[in-house]
Amino acid sequence: MRLIDTHSGMEIIDRDECLRLLAMHMYGVGRLAFVDGLHPVIVPVNYAMDEDRVVFRTAPGTKLDVATRGAPVCFEIDRLDPEHHSGWSVIVKGHADVVTSSRDRLRLGAHPLRVWAEGDRANWVAIRPDVVTGRRINGLSTAY
Repeated sequence: MRLIDTHSGMEIIDRDECLRLLAMHMYGVGRLAFVDGLHPVIVPVNYAMDEDRVVFRTAPGTKLDVATRGAPVCFEIDRLDPEHHSGWSVIVKGHADVVTSSRDRLRLGAHPLRVWAEGDRANWVAIRPDVVTGRRINGLSTAY
């Protein structure tokens, strides 16, 4: 049964379907959002899924600092079809953590995750999901 948000008219995607979409499109690019000082920041990251956690590799810097603090973050992926005015979006809200366990790092190292950016990205970060939500819009709208 499809659930429709009465305010937006968009289909609400349940958690299981959101996780399926995240897994289906992993090894691509998503967007990581966090607060850096007083300002929100959004950066692209190549990601993979580890059970229900979004994981990515990073070099020392802001993303690693955020994870070291266990800071709240959002992660988002989407697929859009501008011609047909359709698409979907999945958002993961949670906290970022640096993966420190040797066993976890070894397991994550087996992922075929390809980082597009150059440089040493030896640090793994995992997002512990608190909330996973998604929305889908289907078909052309007559409203302009």
